[in-house]
Amino acid sequence: MAEWEMKELRELKIGRYVNIDECPCKIVSITTSKPGKHGSAKASIEAIDIFTGAKKSINAPVSAKVQVPVIDKRKGQVISIDEASNEIQIMDLETFETFTMPINEDHESVLTDGAEILYIVAMDRMKLM
Repeated sequence: MAEWEMKELRELKIGRYVNIDECPCKIVSITTSKPGKHGSAKASIEAIDIFTGAKKSINAPVSAKVQVPVIDKRKGQVISIDEASNEIQIMDLETFETFTMPINEDHESVLTDGAEILYIVAMDRMKLM
């Protein structure tokens, strides 16, 4: 499965995803200018990195091609929680593979053994929802 696909800037919408500096980011605003006497229309996209929360932006012609990451949302079951290393062991409910991932500082719900959780996979990285 491909990690990303190519799309033109004019095809992107708010709430979708785009790769900026090899990081998958969620688009929060798009502004476009009109085509003028000396060139094509330009687009300015502001986005937030889904893994770090850092703000990033792109300024380019609307016909420029950008990478759009393939975001895979999955369900998993909590097998164990390691408070000392702040990691959680999860079993994917579709493939039944087990793996560990760090617990996000901003994770809202309380994690318990046996609970079902949602997580995302993008660009070979994972994050709890």
